[in-house]
Amino acid sequence: MYNTHRGMVPAPNSRLTELLEQLRQEFENQSRSTGEFEHQLTGQLQEMEMIRTKVYQLEQAQIKMKQDYEAEIRLLRHELESRGLPITSHPPPHAGPSQAPPPALGHGPSNLFGGVMASQGGSGPGLAPPPPQEQQPPQHSLQQAAPTTQQGPPQPPQSSYGYQPSPAVNGYGPPPPPTASPGPGKSRGRVPPGPATPQQTHPLYPDPRASPQIARPTPPGPALVRADRPGNMLANWNPDDLPPSQKREGPDWYAVFNPEVQRVLDVELVHHLTHDSVVCCVRFSRDGKYVATGCNRSAQIFDVATGLSVAILQDESVDKDGDLYIRSVCFSPDGKYLATGAEDKQIRVWDIATRSIKHVFTGHEQDIYSLDYAGSGRYIASGSGDKTVRLWDVLEGKLVYTLSIEDGVTTVAMSPDGHYVAAGSLDKSVRVWDTTSGYLVERLESPDGHKDSVYSVAFAPNGRDLVSGSLDKTIKMWELTAPRGLMPGTGIKGGKCVRTFEGHKDFVLSVCLTPDGHWVMSGSKDRGVQFWDPTTGNAQMMLQGHKNSVISVAPSPTNNLFATGSGDMRARIWRYSTYTGR
Repeated sequence: MYNTHRGMVPAPNSRLTELLEQLRQEFENQSRSTGEFEHQLTGQLQEMEMIRTKVYQLEQAQIKMKQDYEAEIRLLRHELESRGLPITSHPPPHAGPSQAPPPALGHGPSNLFGGVMASQGGSGPGLAPPPPQEQQPPQHSLQQAAPTTQQGPPQPPQSSYGYQPSPAVNGYGPPPPPTASPGPGKSRGRVPPGPATPQQTHPLYPDPRASPQIARPTPPGPALVRADRPGNMLANWNPDDLPPSQKREGPDWYAVFNPEVQRVLDVELVHHLTHDSVVCCVRFSRDGKYVATGCNRSAQIFDVATGLSVAILQDESVDKDGDLYIRSVCFSPDGKYLATGAEDKQIRVWDIATRSIKHVFTGHEQDIYSLDYAGSGRYIASGSGDKTVRLWDVLEGKLVYTLSIEDGVTTVAMSPDGHYVAAGSLDKSVRVWDTTSGYLVERLESPDGHKDSVYSVAFAPNGRDLVSGSLDKTIKMWELTAPRGLMPGTGIKGGKCVRTFEGHKDFVLSVCLTPDGHWVMSGSKDRGVQFWDPTTGNAQMMLQGHKNSVISVAPSPTNNLFATGSGDMRARIWRYSTYTGR
């Protein structure tokens, strides 16, 4: 009975099973729907990412196109200038100036050299007068491994200047007027203040030669000197008025030779080195194979044989806003390193092979304007607007001396044997120190000295003579007193000015001697480069190859090449040779 009863127990509830099955199917349907939705969402996200990437790529392409367009516009404007054609159109407002702004070279807390390269309507920039001399006697302090700070008088008003090219008529035109500036480091449009020099009136200087097919009028300015009395004012000559034996002409440059002296030189352009900003300095390596230039934010190294760029040295850790001009460059004697001095008050020593920074020397309190390596390669001398010359030990990476003077230091040079360092200053003096002791042993100044700030000094190859260039438009050659080593308290011996070279029409910004000592070379705000005979003081040649101030000239140590750097955003390599007649 029991088994029979259990066999009659009814089956599980079929309704419940049916409901559970429906729930399971609904869950599976929802799961499939969710999966499809997630797949669709993933696809949409991927599509959005592709769109974002494409937009970014288009934006970058547009930026590059704009940069390429602006670069092409600059090149075309340069080409028009070189051909002497007037430029009547202007770039779009967003494109900015057609040329990069000039370096900040002024006097006082921030600058030393501003205003020396452009002028307004034929007159010089409004340059501030030098600060009054303090009443106490000059002090020549020496501090061991510690920077000095001197409180000077209130700084005078400062002027500004610019480099935008002005329209030229038949290849000639006055320099442009100054442009406004938002202040140091604010933007690439910065136009820095001027130096502490009296106001001067300057003639309009002719640009280098226009293209041959365009007639050139007589350059504006003073009347031409008669053919029988040219003197050293070679810049007054129009090449069209000279016989072929007294000139040399290229597509956008020309040279004239002094008719009063026998012509013994010839010159030719070897390479044109393109830059995107003002070229502040040029320097050859000791073996003559490379030339370095300093411009905005970078130093560049070029192969002298080919003219091709082989290295661009730029500190990527520096803030990208504003300008940072490299004021001075100098190869180590072995050619492995390049020292650079900049507006950020730092000296960087670059390993050229690895494009990396080996040393950074800090301590200067203002812009660094000049550097020079000792012949041993162990020491670097630096000059700054902070009124100091400093000597650095590259091997040990430390400061050796701080040599303080009364005004801003514009230029330094080491003697060939490394025993002496010379410096030019805004106070019109040239000083020479003994590098082994730090003692001041020469002070070259009035009555035979310069009448305005000294912007360049260079030792002669013999180590006994020194040349200096000044805002008084002259170059002076000094015969240094020998022996020069003196102990404190014995007085400072004064070298003798043996020759004054006069002929430039404006500030002399750079001077040097050829390796054989046979020629003095100078670069000027009058846009010219002149060769001078150091034994007679006669100008042999005047070269016009730039459209703005020649800021730097440098000879090759190994051959008859020399380099020039200019406010026209160009550097050039030239060759001089013995004239054989044509």
